[in-house]
Amino acid sequence: MTSMNSAGPGASLRDPRSPSFANPSLSRLRLHGLRAAYLLIGIGLALTKWPLLGQIQSLDVYEAVTLCMLTAMSLLALVGVARPAAMIPVLMFEVLWKLLWLGLVAAPALVAGNADASVTRIAVNCTLVVPVLLAVPWRYVWRVNVKGRPR
Repeated sequence: MTSMNSAGPGASLRDPRSPSFANPSLSRLRLHGLRAAYLLIGIGLALTKWPLLGQIQSLDVYEAVTLCMLTAMSLLALVGVARPAAMIPVLMFEVLWKLLWLGLVAAPALVAGNADASVTRIAVNCTLVVPVLLAVPWRYVWRVNVKGRPR
């Protein structure tokens, strides 16, 4: 019987400490890319949104809802650092809402020439979705999250 630490072919599939153990179909590089995307979202939101939680009672109801949702998103993203493949739906949500907002709100306002400062500011912030788009393993997402086929 081989030990869990043997260096033979497929050893990383048997070693629970290996990143490939939980997800043999995602490379170590891809897992690190996912972790970087989660850190970008989690830390970015923690720095910008968490300080506002003390003032939540003074916000209007929709701003308070948005603040709570983005705070929850930051917490889920930070969980994604430890469990990158399991938390991919968080990245999918991030990508989808930003692309929808850019396509349905920002682009028409920019094309019509009536994008105010807030639309422009949010559009610039939404372009931070590009590194997330690059980090997501889309074939894996299609196979596992959309079609429901395990690795």
